[in-house]
Amino acid sequence: MREINHLDVLYSKRSNNYEITVYDTSELYGEKGSFRVMQFSNAAIQGALDLNDPQRILFEYPKAIIHLMELNDPSFEDVFVIGHGIGTIVRHFTEKNFRIAELDALVVKLSQLFFGYDKDNVTIGDGRRILEQEASDAYDYIILDAFTEQGTPLHLVSREFFKLVKAKLDTEGSIIMNLMGKSEHDHMINAIHTTLREEFAYVAAFSLPSEGAADIQNIIIIGRHKPIRFQTRQMAGFYEITLGEGHILRDTDA
Repeated sequence: MREINHLDVLYSKRSNNYEITVYDTSELYGEKGSFRVMQFSNAAIQGALDLNDPQRILFEYPKAIIHLMELNDPSFEDVFVIGHGIGTIVRHFTEKNFRIAELDALVVKLSQLFFGYDKDNVTIGDGRRILEQEASDAYDYIILDAFTEQGTPLHLVSREFFKLVKAKLDTEGSIIMNLMGKSEHDHMINAIHTTLREEFAYVAAFSLPSEGAADIQNIIIIGRHKPIRFQTRQMAGFYEITLGEGHILRDTDA
């Protein structure tokens, strides 16, 4: 273990996809305590654990996603997740059936070694390819939380992908996406939102408040075939936003 800039670095290595660092710190986003963090090379934190309270969820976006899941289909059982991180949402729903697709084997190894992830439900590979092999109507929720250094891969937000998602969800099912972008005038976020509306009857988007419309932050978008329910006070600070019209994203755009 070495100390750099008041961080105790436990592991740092470049995988096939990005530089991954795991470190302990006594301060996270202004809060004092004892935290363990997984971070990628673009300084994007992929997951964090409160070492004094490992069950606590530290970030707003998984709290908001959990609320949407619990309110829109309280009896859900089966979930497909693209993008593992440290498995925050899976840890919360210990009695539910999760299937996770993760492109990078090192991410899974580090989540097991440093964050105590102990479930045998992660498949290594491209999430879309793995989802294609699943049965139709198999899932209550499909969660997309996958990033590269360039952002969310285009083949995971194209119309063809959303058609695939629709086929794998049951009639009560929803897709919930954690994206990074601007709450206003974001060309890609608007395009993803517009493309999703081509396949799902109801679509809603949520953002955290920001000092400026140009700030890059988490954007949550949910699509389903029935009205979307949420309680603002339970959305961990996220509020509903209205996105502009965008173009339809297709596989051929990649």
